[in-house]
Amino acid sequence: MHEETSLTVGRVNRVLVERVRPAIHSARIPFEIAARALPGEPIAPAEGLALDFEPFTAGSLWGPAWGTTWFRLRGEIPAAWAGRRVEALIDLGFDVNMTGFQCEGLVYRPDGTPVKSINPRNQWLTVTEQAAGGEAVEYYLEGASNPVLLDYHPFLPTQEGDILTSSPEPLYRVRHMDLAVFEPEVFELSLDLDVLLELQAELPETSPRRMRILQALDDALDVLDLQRIPETASAARARLADVLSSPAEASAHRIAAIGHAHIDSAWLWPVRETIRKVARTTSSMTTLIEEQPEFLYGMSSAQQYAWIKEHRPEVYERIKDAVAAGRFLPLGGMWVESDTVMPTGESLVRQFSYGQRFFEREFGVRCKGVWLPDSFGYSPALPQLMRRAGFEWFFTQKISWNQRNVFPHHTFLWEGIDGSRMFTHFPPMDTYNSQLAGSEVAKASRQFKENRVATMSLAPVGWGDGGGGTTREMTGRAARLADLEGSAKVEWKHPDAFFADARAELTDPAVWVGELYLELHRGTLTSQHGTKALHRRAEHALIEAELWATTACVRLGTGYPYEELDRLWQLVLLHEFHDILPGTSIAWVHREAVEVLGKVVADARQLASDARHVLAGDGDLELVFSPTDGGASARTPVVASPVIERGAERRDDSADNAVTLTEESGGFRLENELVSILVDGSGLIVSAADRTTGREAIPAGNPANLFQLHQDFPNMWDAWDIDRYYRNRVEDLREAESVTASVEDGVATVVVRRAFSASSLVQTITLEPGARTVLLRTEIDWNEAEKLLKLAFPLDIFARETLAETQFGYQRRVTHVNTSWEAAKFETSMHRFVLVEEDGFGVALVNDSIYGYDTSRDADGDEVTTTVRLSLLRAPRFPDPETDHGRHEITVGLVVGADAAIATAEGRRLNAPATVVRGAAEVAPLVRVEGEGIVVSAVKLADDRSGDVIVRVYEALGRRATGTLIADFAHSGIREVSLIEDELENPRQGGELSLRPFEVRTLRIAR
Repeated sequence: MHEETSLTVGRVNRVLVERVRPAIHSARIPFEIAARALPGEPIAPAEGLALDFEPFTAGSLWGPAWGTTWFRLRGEIPAAWAGRRVEALIDLGFDVNMTGFQCEGLVYRPDGTPVKSINPRNQWLTVTEQAAGGEAVEYYLEGASNPVLLDYHPFLPTQEGDILTSSPEPLYRVRHMDLAVFEPEVFELSLDLDVLLELQAELPETSPRRMRILQALDDALDVLDLQRIPETASAARARLADVLSSPAEASAHRIAAIGHAHIDSAWLWPVRETIRKVARTTSSMTTLIEEQPEFLYGMSSAQQYAWIKEHRPEVYERIKDAVAAGRFLPLGGMWVESDTVMPTGESLVRQFSYGQRFFEREFGVRCKGVWLPDSFGYSPALPQLMRRAGFEWFFTQKISWNQRNVFPHHTFLWEGIDGSRMFTHFPPMDTYNSQLAGSEVAKASRQFKENRVATMSLAPVGWGDGGGGTTREMTGRAARLADLEGSAKVEWKHPDAFFADARAELTDPAVWVGELYLELHRGTLTSQHGTKALHRRAEHALIEAELWATTACVRLGTGYPYEELDRLWQLVLLHEFHDILPGTSIAWVHREAVEVLGKVVADARQLASDARHVLAGDGDLELVFSPTDGGASARTPVVASPVIERGAERRDDSADNAVTLTEESGGFRLENELVSILVDGSGLIVSAADRTTGREAIPAGNPANLFQLHQDFPNMWDAWDIDRYYRNRVEDLREAESVTASVEDGVATVVVRRAFSASSLVQTITLEPGARTVLLRTEIDWNEAEKLLKLAFPLDIFARETLAETQFGYQRRVTHVNTSWEAAKFETSMHRFVLVEEDGFGVALVNDSIYGYDTSRDADGDEVTTTVRLSLLRAPRFPDPETDHGRHEITVGLVVGADAAIATAEGRRLNAPATVVRGAAEVAPLVRVEGEGIVVSAVKLADDRSGDVIVRVYEALGRRATGTLIADFAHSGIREVSLIEDELENPRQGGELSLRPFEVRTLRIAR
């Protein structure tokens, strides 16, 4: 039995690959080819069509890395082909295993109309459904010679990832550009054989269904004349009709398919190439929509639609028509498929607001769900934000990549830090690039965790990451799998409809509480620090610009820079894409990201500066503008934001309260009225005591502020991964070249210089009067390869958990590793602070530009200490071989005697410092909040340009809070709106606030 099966399978495989598929196109004649290579950047299609072309021969080389070559193809359909379907076949030199990761092209008609893309898995285009014979044919093809960077493992360092360093040598050789006769029955036969061959492989070895399929395959090949395949294809198909028409079981799993291409907005290609990728893929998908009446295609990312609208309006018109017809489906409601771990809460709000506003403005639709198949883990703040933005469902796939633990659900409720729950689905296929292969369909049925109580899952279908989308082969498989015995049932379906049906079917779904931690790609919290640091500054600069611009507009009647703020926010949102902010793109992408984000920071700060000067007026009074309280005063700023009452202390810069600096034990002691810090002769912190309680934070003999250098060479994904074994090799950087100290203007400073490996650093340790925080500003000249730099803080604290800031609150993480789930979290995320505390005492670490940390517990006898290590810099070599080489400035604050309120306030103050401006009079805050633990996140004018003021507040301490929002300007009322400023059915009115733990509230103040 087994031998017969093997013989049949081997026979069908060979006939399919070597005879049937090559016979899909019978007669062929070559095009007359001409070409023109461009010396620089791509040009508009109209310019490309008007180029002077030179003769080109199939078999010739073309295309240096990142180049563009325009081809002109001319031919004439032979009279003998009259009545036949004719297609163009184009092979630019493809490797069929690298769709989206190599050369590709977009075909145009002579009038500039785009036809469809040409790529490794889509090498054809329809010339005519029924030739008359003798027709002249002319096409133009814009060829992009993108280099193959993600080849087969191992991933090797390459200079091809930036046009500044890539080779000028041509990469590809055109194999053919032909006119050919398409044989529809042969094509259909190829799909019949393909589907049945894959189906039988998933059935029990001796099942009757499998045996009958094998017999039918043998029967079909018995009547197929291998020398006359077009003439005998119909007869062969007839022998397969019965097994293809046998209906699926009533209990069969149901798969809702949606066409998909998941085009990364930048990754192994720059942003400028993504624009062309989107144009190519959407051209093909709109063509496929026209040819396949049941096919539905979904695409996320308002940014990608906006690019096409601006750069390829002729393609955009086809998209708009397909959207209007309900066949091309905007998904996700976000500006891009962003990272959700590192952006601030305000950034995620703007991802939703800019995305939904675009889709509504352009297409008259709102997305019902958030579509993030490929981001690297998901913040526990996200469920609330999705719910408050009006979304009903969430879709991802990436958690199936976990290294250690298999996620226990596919359809479930996800509960966030505030208790909000979101209906969520992971496809059991474990892919967002399904081909509807038999193995994928069977896997979905077999792996679906909710099989006892539910029957359906979702499948994004198409070539993705680098684009390409769904192919006619995939739609052909879907047609055959719609109702086929032994298989799940496949149906093209809008994700909204799938989620509605799934929710109706699964009335009591399981609940997953907390972050969706990806047990992989942990290095994305640290890679490309330059991009991350500028992004953090850009976020805070824009939030501050909105605050002062709103204050000036309301107080003085100045104009509000809507367009400029929109432009800057959209640039920030683009750079939150899940391969840019995480640091996993090529050198070209990060070079441009640093340039663009640096300009965003400068422009946003200029907006804020302009507004501050207008508010200050002309005068010589020193005014301190504090973005954490929204006003400007002539007095000394406070240490903590007044909107967190607990822990707020006034700094006193008078000479009587200057920090003392004394030499002690070969080092220096820095001391103010709150803390006492001892820095030893090597620049390490050996004591950090709270003077009000006498509590020591640093364990004896185990100094803090210790830089540690690790070898960092993960098994596979260099820029993405930190593998656990990196800890096995570490170098403690204890030696200092020099340690000097001074006091100036009441501030004590210790300067430490270190040299290590190929790098060096200068660290400035400062303590100010009235401060609980000792600041550690480190300038690092980083020139390492495959290294990880950590900064360690052993703490004499028995902490069962850490509190790490996330969007609009914090998340608790245990410090033990009792289970495999906890052990897998050996590198975790934070925003501006991580807090370690036991009852009555805590220490926080605040930062201005880093996101990764790890925690360990150590015991010396009965004494248990907790060590927190911050991840500062990495040096992966793929895809950017010189990741982060150069200078970086990183500021960390050690906050002694901290709790959640103090940690929150100090993190905000470090990232949004006060600014001194000379002016005429103090500026009262436009709005203020009274109530412990309630933080103002944003003050801005409404997106609808009504002039109303939007204030977003949240509860920051993880407890219930009451308070009042006070608006210090004439208004006609305060009411709650959605996170993206939509009206609510029954909004809460007035400024009285009652918030649940970590609740976010958006308030509209009518002017």
